[in-house]
Amino acid sequence: MILFEVFLNGLLLGGMYGLIALGLNLQYGIARILNLSFGEFFVGGAFVAFFTIMLWKLNPFLSVFVSIPIAFALSWLIYQFMMIPLIRRAPDQDALDADAVLVTFGLFFVFQGLALVYWSGDLRGYTYLSVPVHIFGATIALNRLVAFLGAVALALALYGVLRYTRVGAALRAITIDPVAAGLVGIDVKKHSALVFAAGGALAATAGMLVSTFVSFSATSGVEYTLKALIVVIMAGVGRVTGTLAAGILLGVVEALGGYLIDPSLTLAINFGLFMLILLVRPTGLFTRA
Repeated sequence: MILFEVFLNGLLLGGMYGLIALGLNLQYGIARILNLSFGEFFVGGAFVAFFTIMLWKLNPFLSVFVSIPIAFALSWLIYQFMMIPLIRRAPDQDALDADAVLVTFGLFFVFQGLALVYWSGDLRGYTYLSVPVHIFGATIALNRLVAFLGAVALALALYGVLRYTRVGAALRAITIDPVAAGLVGIDVKKHSALVFAAGGALAATAGMLVSTFVSFSATSGVEYTLKALIVVIMAGVGRVTGTLAAGILLGVVEALGGYLIDPSLTLAINFGLFMLILLVRPTGLFTRA
């Protein structure tokens, strides 16, 4: 029974990882921009939820009506005014990747500096839906279950959009070959800007959900960017529907490894799994030949 409870908590932890990584896989896999400031949008969503419940005494889930539009608009502006000039001058994708990493790394310091000025570096957290839920004798927290269900709902919604809509077909074409997509009449810049903005909005949504059970600070963004990047590479760049599964795999392995071996080795277990996948399936677990 204890092992089942550890597995169940690993499942919920993996759902959190997958939820965080969904937005980054949109930005990196479809818009082809590796955004190292991604975690700051996560932190921003968490802080808006924190102030919603602590200052205004409202349901923290209502914060999405503020954080999502702001994150979407800010991400869209970043793509329009900072990424498009890089795309125009880059001779190839490798050069664009290098420029994007440098620019978004600079944005990371800008956003983190502003967060430290206005919100300080104190660790923040609040209690919401922290009641036990019993599943087949195992006990989990309701807030973690809600975050997991939110991750599943978002992953299914993204799958539906990408698989069954005209916009999704255009985005899949851009993922495969943006040059060829442009030749058949797809507005690559417009769609890439929208998907980059949607990635920022997803990061803010993830921050709101995860903040209900994880403490955070103005400097927490880099940790979540790193976790999201690991999950994205494990799933395969552009494989949005496999992102949640890769996150669940990482969470379950981390939880079981920490319980069976040593809790202090969870980080080593994470990177050990990551390196194993890079050796065996360097293009990701859910990519096709």
